[in-house]
Amino acid sequence: MRLRAWNFETRHPADVSGLAALLASGALDPRDVLCVLGKTEGNGGRNDFTRDLAMGAYEQLLGPLLGCAPGEVQDRVIFSFSGGTEGVVTPHAVVFAREGDPLDARQADKRLAATVGATRAFEPWEIGRMPQVLETARAVRALVAGLKVDGPGDVHLVQMKGAIPTVTEAARREAEARGLSLRCDMVFSRAASALGVALALGEVSEDALSDAVICRDWSLFSGVASCSAKPGLGRTELLVFGNSAYATGELKIAHGVLDDILDVAGVEAVMRRAGVDPARVRHDPDERAKIVGIFAKSEADPRGAVRGRRNTMTVDDDISDTRYSRCVLASVLAATTGETRVYVSTRAEHHGPLGGGPLAMVVRAEGASR
Repeated sequence: MRLRAWNFETRHPADVSGLAALLASGALDPRDVLCVLGKTEGNGGRNDFTRDLAMGAYEQLLGPLLGCAPGEVQDRVIFSFSGGTEGVVTPHAVVFAREGDPLDARQADKRLAATVGATRAFEPWEIGRMPQVLETARAVRALVAGLKVDGPGDVHLVQMKGAIPTVTEAARREAEARGLSLRCDMVFSRAASALGVALALGEVSEDALSDAVICRDWSLFSGVASCSAKPGLGRTELLVFGNSAYATGELKIAHGVLDDILDVAGVEAVMRRAGVDPARVRHDPDERAKIVGIFAKSEADPRGAVRGRRNTMTVDDDISDTRYSRCVLASVLAATTGETRVYVSTRAEHHGPLGGGPLAMVVRAEGASR
């Protein structure tokens, strides 16, 4: 297996010119495109249609090249677009391509490997409850096994599009018959998905989990999960990144958990793990060029403070707290890494500690041949 990646700046949400030029040149086989992760300049809210606009443009581009209808491209390529490029964030899309399967022989250096999959379809009453946690954990374990990593510590990012199945009257009756209130919404889907990853990778034990702790016990979290949830999606789509000795290429990945949205030391720690020098990156373009993609989760701390100092992010009626936290963390990442093409997704229930969140960085390995 060999992973390749390109980070394209975009002029507007439907700008696919970067990938189109790459495909036209013959440098990339469209059948190798694995996923596209991008930031679009919408508001990141429920009425942010820039994500759909971007995905539609990629479907129109890739459909004819893959010999399928545009609407069927989603079955072959994972799309994860996050709205909101407040402040210094550059709208962009990171395209990953996968060539071949994991190697039979172990290599001296571990390199980036990735795979995609999905859970089974969920019933509405299962969302935000243990059935979703357990099924997510099962699916993640199966995908991790296919990557041929040495263990859970080699998994650095699990990107998910969480299920929110349509609630029918029959589903409501089923929930009532089971004595359950429906949790079929974005908050609980993200939360249960993150805890499923945490369970799969040994970050939490199954004994610590129950319906009662979801969105209540914030000491339980994953430092690897990144989930956004999609209404109408019946199953959770999964994208797992790790470092494997059975992969080749120039890319590798590292991750860490930020204590809060001002955690510069945490960002620098991830950079060092990835092989990027925090001191050099600010003045050395070659060092900065190692960075391929930066992926993080942010959250305005619901306690209304950062490092003991009160802020108004969660009580400002003019600007959403999601836009505040996204802008702050993106600025910290850009200032620390020198890179403004950063992917920051907001709402982080059980994604890192309360007020903090996971950070993953894909880089070009030192001395790797391109």
